[in-house]
This record gives sequence, structure tokens and C-alpha cells, in this order.
Amino acid sequence: MKVIRVSRFGDPSVLEQVELPTPEPAEGELRVAVAAAGVGWLDALIRRGDGPAVFGIEPPYVPGGAVAGTVEAVGAGVDETWLGKSVVSSAAGGYGGGYADTVIALPDDTFPIPAGLDPQQAVALLDDGSTALALLEKTPVQAGERILVAPGVGGLGSLLVQLAHAAGATVVAAVRGEEKAAIARKLGAEALDYSASERLTGGEFDVVFDGVGGTLGASAVALLADGGRFSGYGMSSGAETVIGAEDRNRLTIVDMAQLPEFWPETPRRVREVLRLAAAGTLTPIIGRTYPLAEASAAHRDIEARRYVGKGLLLP
Repeated sequence: MKVIRVSRFGDPSVLEQVELPTPEPAEGELRVAVAAAGVGWLDALIRRGDGPAVFGIEPPYVPGGAVAGTVEAVGAGVDETWLGKSVVSSAAGGYGGGYADTVIALPDDTFPIPAGLDPQQAVALLDDGSTALALLEKTPVQAGERILVAPGVGGLGSLLVQLAHAAGATVVAAVRGEEKAAIARKLGAEALDYSASERLTGGEFDVVFDGVGGTLGASAVALLADGGRFSGYGMSSGAETVIGAEDRNRLTIVDMAQLPEFWPETPRRVREVLRLAAAGTLTPIIGRTYPLAEASAAHRDIEARRYVGKGLLLP
């Protein structure tokens, strides 16, 4: 089988395609012929050696997690009705193994793709969609509230925008450039360009969802009304949002990274987000697709922010 392997941490050139023996599923496992694999910012961080310590990844390893494809073999003890099903799954039950044309997965981490939903859309929803639902469960938004989402049209941000808009909130998407602003407006949000003269100044928000961190995150904190809620879930800027004692006293702060007990509900959320997408309520943005062999190009484009939405590798 074809896989992308990282033999050492470094720039995108360390992503190399190699041939490995096709594995047989062990007891309690599935084997999936991959149609699409998700590729994202976390993959780039881990490849550089800057990934979160919780993953504990050391070379050599095969990057990636979320995949969509068809179940082609099952191990002992696995219901054979899985065979032939179109599914979305976390390869190996977590991180690692997704950049391949074949993966081993666990039934508990594998979900049938509803009729009418494209496998590429399903894989774009697996992680970002379930995380978006988790964020909104921990920091609910109400009709009539004013919400800021930053970044507003990324793989996760675009789903947060759609879900908050569907809940009746007024959503403002922090974006960079007119292309992203147009996408935000199409999703039902107001667009706030934080790279131009229209900076994050003035106005008050009830909720901020911050996946950027750094200076932008700190600016967003200052825009919250007293009693507002700040939900930090990422740091694509490379720095965490620093929240001072005064703001902590006047706001409700939720840091999803500090809530590991919240994630056991992920399977329920995945099923729900797939249902919403199949019903047409939620649409992921597919930014760009690449052949598996061009994983290094995908990583260069991620780091240069050359597209909007989710990147995919197609074996």
C-alpha cells in the first residue's frame, strides 16, 4: 500500500511516499480503502516537531487521522455487515496513519456516511464538525446574541458560523481579505477584516470563539461585554491568547484544551454533524484537494494559507 511517511521532523520535504505491506485487520479492527484523507494545520505542526505534547508523536510515523472510504475487510469479532459500507473514520482510532491508501480503524471510531453525503464532505466534517458541536455545547449561544468567530471561514470556523447562525445569533466572522469576507457573508455572517483598516475596534459581543490566539485573541477579549463568554480552542497564530486577571473576573472563560472529560461524547457529535450535513443544514468548505503523493505541496499551501477551508489528500 502507499503511505506518506515522516522519517524526521522538518519542513514539508520530509513527507515522502513509500510502499508498505497492506495490513490485515486484527481482532476487533476494520480495514478501509481510503477515498479521501483530511490534511490540516495540526498535521503541519506535528510534522515540524511543534505538535501538542498530548499526541506524543515521534518519527518515523504516518501523519493524519480523519479518512473516508469503503470497508474492505474486517477482523475477527467484527460484524460483517460493515463490509462494503462507505464510512468516515479516525485511522487507528486516533492520530496517525491517515495519509495512506489503506488504513486500519476501529468500529467505535467509524461511522457510516449517510446517503447523499459526499465522502469528501464527510471527512471534512469528522473532526471539525464534532469539535464545533462540542464548543457550542460548552458555550451555548442564544438567538439575538452577537457572536465573534475567529478565524471565521476556516474548516472549523465556517461550521461554527453556520451553527451559530442557525441558532438565531448575529454572527461576525473575523477574516482576512475580500475572498474570505464574501464566503463569510454567504454563510450568513457579517465579515470583519482584521488585516485592513477595519480592525477589531468598537462594538460588544456576547460570545467569542477564538482559534487564532495571540494579538487577535487579546483584541477579541477586549470586545466582550461584561458577563460575556470567551471560548478558546486554538492558536493558529502560534501564540496563546493571554487573558489578564481583570478580564477573567468579568468574563466566563472556557478553554476546551483543559476539558478532556468533555470528549467522550465525540461519537454522538459525529453522527449528529453527519446528519445535519446530509439534511443540508451544514456544509463544510473544501479548500483544495491533492494526490496523496503531493502531501508536501499540501503542507506548503497550509502554512502559506493559500486556500480557504479543508484540505484533502486523494489516494
